[in-house]
Amino acid sequence: MITPKPVHLRRSYDVVVVGGGPAGLEAATAAQDAGAERVLVVDREKEAGGILRQCIHTGFGLHRFGEELTGPEYAQRVIENVLEHDIDVLTDAYVLDVDSHRQVKLLSTQAGVSLVDAGAVVLAMGARERTRASISIPGTRPAGIYTAGLAQRMVNLYGLLPGRRAVILGSGDIGLIMARRLTLEGVEVAGVFEIMSHANGLNRNIVQCLHDFDISLSLSTTIVEIHGRDRVEKVTVAPVDSQLRPIMRQARDVVCDTVLVSIGLIPENELSQQMRLRMDLATRGPIVNSAMETSRDGVFGCGNVVHIHDLVDFVSAEALLAGSNAGYFVRGRMPAPDNVQLQPGENVSYCVPHTISTEREHTVYLRVRTPLEACTLRLYEPNNSFVYTKKLRYVFPAEMVNLKLRPALLEQFHGGKLQVDIVPREV
Repeated sequence: MITPKPVHLRRSYDVVVVGGGPAGLEAATAAQDAGAERVLVVDREKEAGGILRQCIHTGFGLHRFGEELTGPEYAQRVIENVLEHDIDVLTDAYVLDVDSHRQVKLLSTQAGVSLVDAGAVVLAMGARERTRASISIPGTRPAGIYTAGLAQRMVNLYGLLPGRRAVILGSGDIGLIMARRLTLEGVEVAGVFEIMSHANGLNRNIVQCLHDFDISLSLSTTIVEIHGRDRVEKVTVAPVDSQLRPIMRQARDVVCDTVLVSIGLIPENELSQQMRLRMDLATRGPIVNSAMETSRDGVFGCGNVVHIHDLVDFVSAEALLAGSNAGYFVRGRMPAPDNVQLQPGENVSYCVPHTISTEREHTVYLRVRTPLEACTLRLYEPNNSFVYTKKLRYVFPAEMVNLKLRPALLEQFHGGKLQVDIVPREV
């Protein structure tokens, strides 16, 4: 993989991007295209590209590049675009703080502790995995317990197998993909266990990674204890009731030497919280307007640090928007303020962005709480005056709903609050 050249760090930049994954790299090129002359990307890894470097499976790029790519291929295209733009990429570095004047404090192996003035900042730190500690699984603490992403890194980047017989807790996409990957490498996957009554990964991954390899998926089932002294020896699994409480009389043991935990991602927002940005309790990311600007002027967010995405293609689309507006900000060409506040309603857990304008076209990302078939998306004012409705074949918590809103759809609405529902279709 081609990597950016060493950086001679400047004292000031038009735009500083925190994070060198696909979101950060795409935001950086978009910022320069929008008029920012000097752009810096800061990433804690030794190589740019983010999590895509270890995602060797296909399924990336259909929306962004019009063809199916592996993760490293997608990352390489983005990196090559950065190289063509002459953007500084500082790797093996951390952003320690961003003050109220957008002065960025950096710590890097190359330059030590440095202060950099930024005209605008784009937050693109991505997300991290939830661990066993997040849900407090009882039992001992033997070797052989990994997050699915760590196991993926071991296998795909370092050629190491985590074990010989694995159990996967949770049906997130990384866990499903690792069920297939381990099977292909000769590891026996004893089963995938999901506490919810529905899977939390994309349907294509359930089919291609589990069904095609005869790997069982047990819904409404969880691990209630891990056994083993030096190494995992077995786990106890049990079905759960409607309140997600284990039914211990139906518990059973599954022999294994490895447990992969795939129970969701958490946006990496320690820096956002340190900056005291307004946060959304549902997404666990910063609240953003239609320009992807946070509650602090000149600070933008994009990608998984704002909300967890299904596809990197959507991360890129959001990053291009955030980066462009960061470039416009430093040139004093920001769009007019938003005049509509979006509120999640029935069966909608969140909407991003949180505000929009009736004057511009927007893509709004939604997630539902429960699966529904033959349903209707409704956009309406608090007085129940409907502004827009759309029929949907189905919705699923694991898959985002993308809603295109054009000014013509909102021509009868002049500002204020709009609520978004996704409800069963009336017969």
